[in-house]
Formats: sequence, structure tokens, C-alpha cells
Amino acid sequence: MNESELRDTRTRARDIIRSADAEEIRLGEYDIVAAGAIPWRLKDGKLQVLLIHRPKYDDWSWPKGKLDQGESIAECALREVREEIGLRITLGIPLSATAYTVGQKTKVVYYWAAKTDPQTVIEPDGAECDETRWVSPKKAARMLSAATDNQPLDDLVRAHDAGVLDTHPVLIVRHAKAKPRGKWTRAEGDRPLAATGRRQAQAVSRMLEAWKPMHVASSPWMRCVQTITPYAALHALNLKSIKALTEHAVTRKPERARKAVQKLFDKYRSQVICTHRPVLPFVLEVLAKNSTAELAQALPDQDPYLEPGSLIVAQQVQAGKPRIVSFEIHTPYHD
Repeated sequence: MNESELRDTRTRARDIIRSADAEEIRLGEYDIVAAGAIPWRLKDGKLQVLLIHRPKYDDWSWPKGKLDQGESIAECALREVREEIGLRITLGIPLSATAYTVGQKTKVVYYWAAKTDPQTVIEPDGAECDETRWVSPKKAARMLSAATDNQPLDDLVRAHDAGVLDTHPVLIVRHAKAKPRGKWTRAEGDRPLAATGRRQAQAVSRMLEAWKPMHVASSPWMRCVQTITPYAALHALNLKSIKALTEHAVTRKPERARKAVQKLFDKYRSQVICTHRPVLPFVLEVLAKNSTAELAQALPDQDPYLEPGSLIVAQQVQAGKPRIVSFEIHTPYHD
């Protein structure tokens, strides 16, 4: 791969993850896929980021690593940070991905910002990482061994300067695969998940751990409740039922669905909302209304909008105009 082709690859990788500004992540374009995060904190009002030293390569970098079999990139980022430095994170805004060649193979690393409490103790594993340092972004830029690692750092600094680094996630989930409508003879609201859907619900629960929403809202219909219950039960969270988010309600009074979703957004808290495919156009209208016109263009605009069990992550800032500063689309599980 020549320098021009490599530069194009870097651009493509960066566009995909920032269109975590809205585009599905195309992992198949690269031979090696990895994920990580840049932990950040405010110390005495000053921004600091966490660098790690890897003894195997004698370099300074960000905590990251390759995907395990069957793992999503969001899950990979959490696991790698936890394994390398003992830090349990939740993902903030997506940052630039980096792409480069390793031998004859192409590699891409996806990054997120990860807010960290200033009192958190960092515990390197001693093998992958033997030293960590909290430093200013300027010092980090000088210490980083790989030039490409400055790309996500630059994003993080720009977000901090713009006041959009500290965010809360709102996650929109389309319920997992349900039993076929044509084979169900009872009430539509009681139609449950198929066997594949029940497995997808477990995958949704694992995926949600990356953002750890602390509030759960859902259509009261069975397939939505079954999709979101594994996560809610794991964290002992109450599930708020919203009738306006059912297929039946949105057909009769779509404006109520818009108002219900906007009301949830206005609470400014980390939360997940589970609903149906026919409701998604109205949810997407609310997302677009609360984002810039440019960002809204990246939202899905064709039916079915999301695959069963897939989710949109919208990061929002308090009192921001617009409120939403990034989108991501993730498909956590396929049979």
C-alpha cells in the first residue's frame, strides 16, 4: 500500500467513526480491527489525558486492542481498557479512527473519549502496560510514539474547547427479532421475541454496557419489553412503559410519539428507549430536530431504518444548541 492509498484509508476510517456521526461501522474493510479509548479528566480545571507505556513495543499510546471473536467494537474498547489498566469506563463521544498497515495487512483502531473521575486509581496489568501517565494534551502529543495516535487526541481537544466533550448518551433500540406476524393469532401487543430475538436481547444488554444508561423507557408491548429487560434486570432499573411508543398508538396519534421522545430528551440523563420499526421515523425526527442539519443528514432515512436489535447512540450536551453532538449506529448480534 503506497502513501496515497494509506492516506485514503485513514480518511475513510475517520469518516466512518465520526459518522458514528451516523453511519454504520464497516469493519470488513480492514484485515485487523481493534478498539480503545482515551481516558480524560479535569484536574484543577485543566484537561488531562491518560497515556500508557507498552513494554513489548517500548512506546506510548492509548489503551486499545484487537476484537475477540463475536465481540463488538464497543465491547472491545471497554474490555481492553479494563484489562490493560484496570479502569472501568463508559464511552463518550466517538473520536477519529486510525488506520495503518501492519506488514501486508491493514489495521483500523476505533476510539472513544472516556470521562474518568480524578480520584480513580489506575492499575496497569504489568504485561500489556507497565506504566501510565496523566498529562496535558500538549505533552501527550509530544510523547505519543505513533503519529496517527494524534488524530483522536485532536478530536478530544477540539470537543473540550467547544464544550461538547462531557456528554450523556441517549440510546434508541429497535426491538430484537420477533415471532413472525403472520404466524401470530393473538393480540399484537403480546407477540414475543423469536428464539433468535432472545439471543439478540442478550447481545443488546452486553452492548448497552458500553454506555451504561441509567434509565430505561420502552413501548409496553411484549417484544420491546423482552428486548430491554435483560439489561434493566442486570442493573435493577425500573422500566418506564410509554404507550405512545407502540405501533398502534403511533398510527393513530403520531404527534404523541414525537412529544414523548422529546420529553425524554429534555430530561438530560443517560437513558435507553426501546421501540418498534414503524415508530422509528418519528423518533428520528426528534433526533434531527435536536442536532445540526449536517449531522441530521447522516441519520438513516429509509425503512427499516434499523435492523432488529440494533441501536442508535446519540451523545447530547446539557443546554447545548443543538443538544446532540454525535450519532453512532451499532448492530450487536447476528445469528
